[in-house]
Amino acid sequence: MDRIAKALEKLGMPKGDPYELPTSPKTFQDGANYRIEISPIETVKVLEATIDEAQKQGVPFHRAISVVRGATLLTREELRQFAQIAHDAQAEVVITPGPRPSWYIGRQVATPEGAISGFRHRGMDAVKHCIMDIQRCIDIGFRAFLVWDEGLLSLLTQMKRNGDLPEDVLFKVSIFAGHANPPGIKLLESLGAGTCNPVADLTLPMLAAIRSVANIPFDIHITLWASMGGFNRIYETPEIARVASPCYFKLEQGQHIGTFLPWGSSEEELARLGREKIRLAKNIIELISEIHPDLKLSKQGAADLKIPMPK
Repeated sequence: MDRIAKALEKLGMPKGDPYELPTSPKTFQDGANYRIEISPIETVKVLEATIDEAQKQGVPFHRAISVVRGATLLTREELRQFAQIAHDAQAEVVITPGPRPSWYIGRQVATPEGAISGFRHRGMDAVKHCIMDIQRCIDIGFRAFLVWDEGLLSLLTQMKRNGDLPEDVLFKVSIFAGHANPPGIKLLESLGAGTCNPVADLTLPMLAAIRSVANIPFDIHITLWASMGGFNRIYETPEIARVASPCYFKLEQGQHIGTFLPWGSSEEELARLGREKIRLAKNIIELISEIHPDLKLSKQGAADLKIPMPK
């Protein structure tokens, strides 16, 4: 074990999960330790309701993970309206390009055993179609996109370097990519990931180990729908912010909801849940200010957010 630990350290990796839970020295560009991320924001109405509740509660709403069913399903006019509303509210939008694997050919991911194999684009046409959807949204003014396939991530990063995509576009790696350890997330960073959502049930020492080698922000689920665990980590948020900074706190439906709602819920229900998640965010902010008052929350419209620039 000692020999393996030394070999890992030579490669810049931690020798294990640090149970002493060191404080992360890393922050966002504005010096903040944490931000608020709300998902899923599927339609203009849901976005408007969530922004309205954030303003009522005095809660910064930094990032919307949007159209999780895939941007392919929204019209250009709907996307333009979405971009304008987010721009006016100074909120970053991470667009989910389509076609999503579960809405494309290849239903292996929908089977009990296939579900654990991870999302991947099937064939080069699927890669091309996804890039087409990304380009469509870039043309409208969106600047951040969800990806779940390392090959596509590498390709998109090379396209940025070649001038085929704008340099300021950000790529967020989805939880469905299934990464859960320091070398995996360090690899994503080297491939051009701007932010990463690791699997949702990592312990504090595991998060600390990843933070010791990775610099990109982590997007950490605090509440999650029941079909992927249904947990609530609100009371862990002060320590998560301290250990894993910089991080986004990601709020989904939580354990009182059985399945991932965007696939079948009404627009009204999603809007109601958007408001509920903002109120949970307020509880988190108050809790952190009590436990670790030195930790900072970004203000609305932080300069490094990829806020839509409608065209």
